[in-house]
Amino acid sequence: MSLVSEEFPDDVPLRAEEITIPADVTPERVPTHIVDYSGNTTDHTANVICIVYSVNNKKVPLILVGNKSDLVEHSSMETILPIMNQYSDIETCVECSAKNLKNISELFYYAQKAVLHPTGPLYCPEEKEMKPSCIKSLTRIFKVSDLDNDGILNDKELNFFQRTCFNMPLAPQALEDVKNVVRKNIMDGVEDNGLTLKGFLFLHTLFIQRGRHETTWTVLRRFGYDDDLELHQEYLFPLLKIPADCTTELNHNAYLFLQSVFDKHDKDRDCALSPDEVKDLFKVFPYMPWGPDVNNTVCTNDQGWITYQGYLSQWTLTTYLDVQRCLEYLGYLGYSIICEQESQAAAITVTRNKRIDLQKKQTQRSVFRCNILGARGSGKTSFLQAFLGRNLLVSPWNHKSFYSINTTYVYGQEKYLLLHEVMPDFDFLSEEDLACDVVCLVYDVNNPRSFEYCAKVYKQYFMDSKTPCMMIASKSDLHEARQHYSLTPLDFCRKNKLHPPQPWTCNTVDAPNKDLYTKLTTMAMYPHMAQADLKSSTFWLRASVGATVFAVLGFAMYRAILKQR
Repeated sequence: MSLVSEEFPDDVPLRAEEITIPADVTPERVPTHIVDYSGNTTDHTANVICIVYSVNNKKVPLILVGNKSDLVEHSSMETILPIMNQYSDIETCVECSAKNLKNISELFYYAQKAVLHPTGPLYCPEEKEMKPSCIKSLTRIFKVSDLDNDGILNDKELNFFQRTCFNMPLAPQALEDVKNVVRKNIMDGVEDNGLTLKGFLFLHTLFIQRGRHETTWTVLRRFGYDDDLELHQEYLFPLLKIPADCTTELNHNAYLFLQSVFDKHDKDRDCALSPDEVKDLFKVFPYMPWGPDVNNTVCTNDQGWITYQGYLSQWTLTTYLDVQRCLEYLGYLGYSIICEQESQAAAITVTRNKRIDLQKKQTQRSVFRCNILGARGSGKTSFLQAFLGRNLLVSPWNHKSFYSINTTYVYGQEKYLLLHEVMPDFDFLSEEDLACDVVCLVYDVNNPRSFEYCAKVYKQYFMDSKTPCMMIASKSDLHEARQHYSLTPLDFCRKNKLHPPQPWTCNTVDAPNKDLYTKLTTMAMYPHMAQADLKSSTFWLRASVGATVFAVLGFAMYRAILKQR
């Protein structure tokens, strides 16, 4: 219709009328009869056929069907196969006879198979090898299944993989037969009686070449892939309902899984991840999830490498701040597959409403958030870094982080304290700036104008809230200047029934004192406690008792576990 009218028709009918283009208007001087073909067309003969498809619609697999095979004695396959090989969209070709019922059921079997187990995304017939996207997906599956990260799938790992994907282990002889096939066909496919990545990829190439696409597709779909070899959104982001005023934490099984992931990548057994080990750990991700700021968010060793405790802290932080991102990360690592859970949501504990914790005067939560507020230059960043054991002698922090997270011990229980540095903007503090379990107001004892900011923020935002507050007298090693405010910091705290200002400095040779962080965690855990109780020195002694012992014990136990392995 566009050809005849030389414009696109606004109203397109279901079928255009047949037209004939005269010879004198065509370059080749040939009259051309054009038929808009449909099943109702009586004349099926043609000199050329134009098959039209919409480029914005996904093309479906094509199957060439040679019907009426009962009318000829010879096969047309010799003619058809070169066409099939030339066009990758043609899934297969089959000759049949509707009259004799020859290959009729097979035809529809192939049609179903073409939809459920298409060749196109997996294999390139011209190159006779798997496509890069398929290799990439299977490589991730191999790394996830390689539980000890030695580059080989041993019998135990192969059987776990087989059971995971096909609900049944391989018999010992079948396992040996598979490895023998690989041995006979390629070098380095089997090492130490285990299957290498090269051997694993070869096997799947063999499955596809022999028409057993369903085997490879079963594996891909079990590990979360869709028909385009992208991980399903439903796989990466399973449904997880989080009511208001509830937080998200990793449960015990999730920590065990993450410990095993750390263990398998900590090759040198130094309880820290080197840059190369971190890179290896995240090879199953499509991007690097941790930036350089992570090193200033969690504990590192003397070389600046993330420690075992720092690694778990970073996962805890991600779960608390952005649980959807955590679910995605666990999906890349294959949590639901390795731990045999329905989805990554099984790794998450949604805590109960904070209001119920206040009413019951107890909490089961393990992660507590402390927002740090103060004027510029008051020492907030140093306060965050000191929580990670760093003092002013540590070199300047090139990649600033507004968070730091570490463990503290209250009554012998290990808890995570998450510190968040809030940018000083007195005129506007968002809900996120205010939403926390405890507030830390930091002022510089050497700056006479520093305390005023803390006093104003407290009076405007926290005086009538139920959020516990602590005043920190930062840089206490310097001369204490008189603050330009109507009340001294001590009098202000007395008037508002706050704990007295806590002197603090990180200008020390030794690692900064951790007592303040234990106090903040305790205040977050027991927001209902009267200030009189908090002032009692015996309360703090009881709360922090065993902190050092538990910290040392935890590290010693991890080293002992490593030795056993």
